[in-house]
Amino acid sequence: MKKVFSKIRDIWAARDIRSKLLFTAFILLLYRLGSAIPVPYVNDSLMVGFQQMYGGTVLEYLNVLSGSALSQATLFALSISPYITAQIVLQLLTVAIDKLQRMSKEEDGKKKIAQYTRILTIALALITSYAYFQILKTNHWLTRDDFFAGLVIVTCFTAGSSIIMWMGEKINESGIGNGISMILFANIISSLPGTLATIVRNVFEKSNWTDVNFAKVLTLVCSILAPIVLIVMIFFVVFVTNSERRIPVQYAKRVVGRKMYGGQNTSLPIKLNMTGVMPIIFASSIVSLPATIMTLCGVKNTDKTFWGTLLGILDATSPVYIIAYLVLIIAFAYFYILISFDPVEVSNNLKRNGGTVQGIRPGAPTADYIKKILNRVTLIGALFLIVIAGMPLILNAVAAAFEVNTLGGLAFGGSSLLIVVGVALETYRDIEAQMSMRHYKGFLQ
Repeated sequence: MKKVFSKIRDIWAARDIRSKLLFTAFILLLYRLGSAIPVPYVNDSLMVGFQQMYGGTVLEYLNVLSGSALSQATLFALSISPYITAQIVLQLLTVAIDKLQRMSKEEDGKKKIAQYTRILTIALALITSYAYFQILKTNHWLTRDDFFAGLVIVTCFTAGSSIIMWMGEKINESGIGNGISMILFANIISSLPGTLATIVRNVFEKSNWTDVNFAKVLTLVCSILAPIVLIVMIFFVVFVTNSERRIPVQYAKRVVGRKMYGGQNTSLPIKLNMTGVMPIIFASSIVSLPATIMTLCGVKNTDKTFWGTLLGILDATSPVYIIAYLVLIIAFAYFYILISFDPVEVSNNLKRNGGTVQGIRPGAPTADYIKKILNRVTLIGALFLIVIAGMPLILNAVAAAFEVNTLGGLAFGGSSLLIVVGVALETYRDIEAQMSMRHYKGFLQ
């Protein structure tokens, strides 16, 4: 413990790292303040009504990612979701359109793609803001619902989303870690006090211990076991995130001038969960898109219409939703590897530098060998994501079938945990890399 405090003191002594940490903390503080500023013309019954009507649906997932700002209709209610969706769309288009693919390999082209992402973010924010205004209007959660009130509310939501996009980019430029990841991290962490309060209330509320029934017993058991399960899952996520498959590589000796290079054995590391949380975000965005559109258009799963029945089928507790979600996680895991890791390029770099995979010929055989290992590792990583993100979803569906009072956000707890742990590890590596540049040793070494 003394060593840890010593390293923290060393970090604080480094002026540039201290400035980056303070800047990141300042931006996150501004963000949380903006998440507490309500937009005009919204009444106080929104919070209770939102939880009752949209608990367990895709809107609850968006509410978790917004740090409960969506259920309170604050300035930052849309959170980072339009920006993430815009980036996903541009990444998909970059793979499909050759011109964008060529632009992504050039510095000026990357700037243009970033500008396209900003424009698309604002367009998506406008559409989502109007749809959310219609939800507020339909459920009578507004004190005024005329044209002027709608214009003010939509403008506030869109402006808030644009400010969040700017904050994320500023963290990328002058702060620590990835801007989007840090904002998501702050949102999820901010919901912990409410979750802990729910657990304590379920355990100690007298009404749960009187007139005991099967649902209350399961709720109490889940509440008591939740902290233990959370700790085990954190260790599991950290272990898998840090695991890697190492491909042995040997470099041939070569003489340059009077110096000899190469001749040593090393390895090519392939992360077990190289894709991180991106397949979960991609899959949840795609599988929830139809339900999101119908919900934003005012359709309810209690409606005795075709759209109401379809919305019930696409609910987060339905087998159709769960199966589609799990299949898309596997599909997007391979897709993300396809666009982010090129075995042919890695093989050519090894050949160019005199490196060979032991027992494999250079060139195409090496690329095929790396691709074969990559496919196996990606499958294991996708199964890991299914366990983390899919099991809570299945448990939530079972709990809903037995009418058990779940702990709020259980369906999306796995993906939230993966985001929190992944961002923490990413930030740790960022700090460690910057410390290594100054002291030639790591953060906790």
